[in-house]
Amino acid sequence: MEAMQLNQDVSQCVAACHACAAACNACAAACLAAPDVEAMRACVAITIDCAQLCELTAGMLARSSAVAGVTCLACSSACTTCAQECVRHSNAHCQQCAAVCRKCAQLCAQMAS
Repeated sequence: MEAMQLNQDVSQCVAACHACAAACNACAAACLAAPDVEAMRACVAITIDCAQLCELTAGMLARSSAVAGVTCLACSSACTTCAQECVRHSNAHCQQCAAVCRKCAQLCAQMAS
């Protein structure tokens, strides 16, 4: 039963990482299309970084990598930072990205512990 639960936890975290990467990429694209791109510079940068780390972490977890715990910690941190940046902006895509990042951060932190 424990192995089944672990596999479910891993699957949920992998799905959350993929969802977060997609939300971050969509947010970055929308920010780049904003009338004042300069005001969105920090958001674009962190969402791209977060998306990359989420995809890396999903792969590590799917492969049961020996260093998955380390990437989960880094991913949780990046997602938290991304959420903090996105929540500063009132547009819908940033708010949605922040919510998805918070969920991913929580699941990655649980996987790392």
